[in-house]
Order: sequence, then structure tokens, then C-alpha cells
Amino acid sequence: MNIKYILGSIISIPLLPIIYLQGKKIKKNIPKLPEAEGTQGIFSINSNKTLRILTIGESTIAGVGVKNHKEGFTGALASELATKLNTNIDWKVYAKSGYNAKQVDEKIIKHITESNIDLIVIGIGGNDAFELNSPKKWNNDVRNLINNLRHKFKEVPIVFVNMPPIKEFPAFTSLMKFTIGNLVSLLGEELVKVVKDYKNVFYYSREISSADLTKRLNLTVKSSDFFSDGVHPSKITYQVWAKDVSMFIKQSKEITTAIQSVNK
Repeated sequence: MNIKYILGSIISIPLLPIIYLQGKKIKKNIPKLPEAEGTQGIFSINSNKTLRILTIGESTIAGVGVKNHKEGFTGALASELATKLNTNIDWKVYAKSGYNAKQVDEKIIKHITESNIDLIVIGIGGNDAFELNSPKKWNNDVRNLINNLRHKFKEVPIVFVNMPPIKEFPAFTSLMKFTIGNLVSLLGEELVKVVKDYKNVFYYSREISSADLTKRLNLTVKSSDFFSDGVHPSKITYQVWAKDVSMFIKQSKEITTAIQSVNK
């Protein structure tokens, strides 16, 4: 039983009609951006090694906010990992805007055609929070997703990236930031518990913050530059986020060892 979720629900239930109306207004006012084009590619540094990666998830992994995936998270991650791990990166994206964890599991995983993969990177959580899915449901859906990936890819390392920074979305009202933002934090706490039960499954639990990223990576950008439409990342955000995730992967001995064990 998640006490934080129960208390939050008690506070939030009377506010749901207001949140619903605010959400409809925001959805109407935000232009519908397409998913990025070009779902696969190779980033070559002329190495004699090649790392094969899949990125899986919702709109951020689908590259909403940029024209093509080379400008999005996956392309930027491929570039960063190639340099940091001194290897070519063969990458492919399996993602759909609007999908929650259950939909990613049931509608995407079965369409993955690759058999030899060295690393899987997953970005989900935003839509589960928008749909007000409970931590219990999220826990179960994420476990099903991991189990199905394990059935296909055995010991391949799986990295879940940071939960989306809903509390910073410029398009959201203060009420939505509080309610949905707190829920996404609870889902993140649940994900910490889930990955502990699996070998070679990891979660970058650091909360995304424009101020934190700006300070740590010595950026010269404004907080408003981080979003393309008030909700989805901008090109610079995808690049910065990918760089941060690549550092997490590079600095984790467990992850790099797991990658080396399957990339022989």
C-alpha cells in the first residue's frame, strides 16, 4: 500500500473536474507535433566495434519536438555513447507518442524484429501520470514489459531513463504540475523498487531539472529553451538529456560490464 499515493488521491479527487477542464484547454491550445522521422541509423567513428541499441517508449523517445531522430534523444545518445565508449552505434527506435507502459508492452515489443542487441534504453512514465495510473498498476505494467523484453533478449542490459519533469512543463497550470507532477515522482519511486528485482536492469532516477542540468553541464540557455511546445523537449533538450544519460551509462560499472558481456 502506497500511503503517499492514497493521501495524494484524497487531496486530488475533488480537484479532478478542474484538472480535466484545464487539460482539455491545454490540449486544444498546444499544436499537435509529429513524431520524428528516420527511426534507425548508424553513428560511425570508424571503430572496429559496434554497439547495437534499441530505444523504446513514449513521445520523448518518438522524438516529438524535432524533425528527425538524428536531432532527437536517440540520435544524440548514439553520438554521445560512440565517443564515450569508443564504438560505432547501430541504433533503432521503437516508440509511439501517447503510449503508456502497458501499451508499449502490448503494442510495441511484439514488433521488434532484431535478435542481437547490446543495450535497450526505455523512456516511459509521462502518459501513465497523465492518465493518473496508480503506482500498483504502473509496477505491474513495467514488470510485464521487462519480462517480455527478457524473453526476447535474455541478459541484455535495460536502462530506464529519467521520469519526465512534469513540474517544469510551461504549458501546465500550477494545479496540474502539483497533482500530476507528484504522481510521476511516485511512479519514479516505484520504478526504483522494480529494477532491484532484476539482473541488468537499471534506472537513472535523478530528477530532471533545467536548473540542475544548466549548472552541471555549464549550459548557456534559458529554462524556456528546454521545451518545444510547452510539454515536449526541444532539440537542445534532447541533446543535453542524451549527454546526461550517456554519462550515467558510462560511469556505471555495472552497466558497462553488462554491455561488454553481451557485446562479444
